[in-house]
Amino acid sequence: MTFHKQWKVIFIFIKSINIVPFSGKLFIFAMQEKTARYFLNLISIKLILIMATTAKLYDYSFGSVKTYLFAAIFIAGNLLLPQLIHFVPNGGPTFLPIYFFTLIAAYKYGMKAGLLTAVLSPVINSLLFGMPVLAVLPAILIKSGLLAVAASLVAKRTGKINLINLLLVVLAYQVIGTGFEWAMSQNFFAAVQDFRMGFPGMILQVFGGYLVLKALAKV
Repeated sequence: MTFHKQWKVIFIFIKSINIVPFSGKLFIFAMQEKTARYFLNLISIKLILIMATTAKLYDYSFGSVKTYLFAAIFIAGNLLLPQLIHFVPNGGPTFLPIYFFTLIAAYKYGMKAGLLTAVLSPVINSLLFGMPVLAVLPAILIKSGLLAVAASLVAKRTGKINLINLLLVVLAYQVIGTGFEWAMSQNFFAAVQDFRMGFPGMILQVFGGYLVLKALAKV
């Protein structure tokens, strides 16, 4: 859309979607190009955030073979991805790869598949590759478990995939998990390492997780 550098009236008619806290018409009067672009960008951002994909989401029980099948697939992903990320200096603390497929497993296939992935991924990684080291393994297991619970609950409650849902999941497991880690280590600086170094990893979980889940939406 092209804006002229002159004062003009812009009428934006919004229906059917809850972009603003009231329904009907939103009128933005007499705005210059810069101001108009600013408001349109805000609307575009909010549209992206609230845009949801209705998906086939499951909650398999421990009695279902599919629980173990999908858990095995995502555990394999959690074994491979950290090995690739570790080629990047400080890749582990920066990109938090051990959590990525736990998020996908729990959100798409339910709490049981998520918890199996959450617990077995760090343990097998530690046994096979020595990472994570035993000293930090308990904290990672707690965060992984919290991630599985949070992702499965949000998915079950909403039945949809969107960026806001995934952001809530990531913030929930990180904030609560950091509290547990602080209580165990009595070292606040160490406990907040994911927030100090792992912000790119959280972004990867939100946006990368959204793309993967959207690709699996109809499966």
